[in-house]
Amino acid sequence: MPEFPDLEVYRYAIEEHLGSERLEFVEPRSPFFLRTHEPPLSDLFGSRLVATTRLGKQLCLHFEADGRDETIVAVLHLMIAGRLRFRSDGKEPNVGPKSVLARFAFGPGDLWVTEASPKRRAALRLCRGGSQLAELDRGGLEVFESSNEELAARLRSENRTLKRALTDPRLLAAIGNAYSDELLWAAQLSPTTRTQSLTEESMARLLAAIRTTLAEWRDKLHAERRGAFPDKVTAFHPDMAVHGRFEQPCRRCGSAIQRIRYASNEANYCPPCQTDGVLLRDRSLSQLLKGDWPKTFEELEERKAR
Repeated sequence: MPEFPDLEVYRYAIEEHLGSERLEFVEPRSPFFLRTHEPPLSDLFGSRLVATTRLGKQLCLHFEADGRDETIVAVLHLMIAGRLRFRSDGKEPNVGPKSVLARFAFGPGDLWVTEASPKRRAALRLCRGGSQLAELDRGGLEVFESSNEELAARLRSENRTLKRALTDPRLLAAIGNAYSDELLWAAQLSPTTRTQSLTEESMARLLAAIRTTLAEWRDKLHAERRGAFPDKVTAFHPDMAVHGRFEQPCRRCGSAIQRIRYASNEANYCPPCQTDGVLLRDRSLSQLLKGDWPKTFEELEERKAR
């Protein structure tokens, strides 16, 4: 799922390519994509794109029309497999017709919404003005708009594991599975540490890692696109420290990256750097192995060697 760095780069790109342009029309290709009926989609036609903002993991396209006092906001939630693509040549993106959800036609080109999943979770909602938009806010704090005290209080408001707290949209905005792995590695904290057990020093290290990690990846992805519209938004990057790097060497200590899986997510971590060498219990695998489950990273490495 696109997270803070990806969504910010999308936002920059939309403003650069389509800012102040008029939307000619919207062509939905999936009956499940548009989730609201008021205001009607046709109210966007001929309106000018005046701003692109972000509300958590949702991209908000603000449109104004001549003679209309209120702004209509098109709120895009890409969910896990949704992506945006821009074409200025009039052609459809090369993703297959079943993956195309909608076309937003502007003068300079078309903004396409695609989804590489048959579940069709990506969604478009239309709002009139700021009051309706506020109803779509999950309540998570924006990490670059909040103080350390506010962020710490929010994380400690429930006694959750760090991994789950960081990815809860009610607590913090726009952090998901991939970047939570990265910032926990940067902070050298276990994904299973309880939020209310963090010392002041550990909390300060975590907050610094959150801001540093997200800013670095935002700036890196922004630089990599070199003014082009991003067309390869992914949760896996070769420069990542732990996410998607199971059994590859840690860039800090050289040990093999480990992971635990739960539901549809996973947590990737380095045992020596983050858990004092303790091997976290993977729910399914540890239940299968029971007493044979290794307790430490060193024990795991010894078994591999044998």
